[in-house]
Amino acid sequence: MKVSRLAAVGALAASAVVVLSSPAFAHVSVQPEGTAAKGGYAVVDFRVPNERDKASTTKLEVSFPTDHPLASAMPEPIAGWTSKVTKSKLDKPIELHGQKISEAVSKVTWTATGKGVEAGYFQKFPISIGALPEDADELVFKAVQTYSNDEVVRWIEVQEDGQEEPENPAPVLTLSEASEGGHHGASAAEEASDKTENAAAETAAPADSSDTTARVLGVVGIAVGALGVGYGVLAGRRRTTDA
Repeated sequence: MKVSRLAAVGALAASAVVVLSSPAFAHVSVQPEGTAAKGGYAVVDFRVPNERDKASTTKLEVSFPTDHPLASAMPEPIAGWTSKVTKSKLDKPIELHGQKISEAVSKVTWTATGKGVEAGYFQKFPISIGALPEDADELVFKAVQTYSNDEVVRWIEVQEDGQEEPENPAPVLTLSEASEGGHHGASAAEEASDKTENAAAETAAPADSSDTTARVLGVVGIAVGALGVGYGVLAGRRRTTDA
């Protein structure tokens, strides 16, 4: 009885976790491929799950932030989809990395040429964006998901501090700090250098070990040889005495 009760409790707990966590997996979200450092460029993936059993996702529209305009957006080609980047003129030109920008990306639209994202699947929409702002910790991208049955889901609700997560939260991209000196990618180069040095050290270590082993085996061989000679001499003396 105790075992069956424990099993029942465990099953209920597991189902509760699934129920509570499933909405998080159902959201349209955005994640960087690697890092999205302030002031640099990044490739990010908009991840779109299909939440309907009898309809496919056929269109995704992503609105870019207006408080931190982005001048560049280059979608990666996806089989079965077309993409369109829409730019709009800014009310007031801004300066990015010493250049004045008069227009910025306002929206990117992906449209399915086939079945789209079918039930039980999700689709990644990779895109290179930049230059990322240096004075922001995150960027909010409002997304609109359209299904083959003409249903539209708007992922546009902004998470408020201290409040529960909204029902249809907008995708949020978290920005990381830029490397020291503003040289984007320098840390990656340093990391690669460290890995090279570590690899060299690891390569050298087995060589030292093998040298030590060879020396030990040499000493053992000499000792064994000496014992063999001594044993031979003793055996010869015993034969002479017996004779």
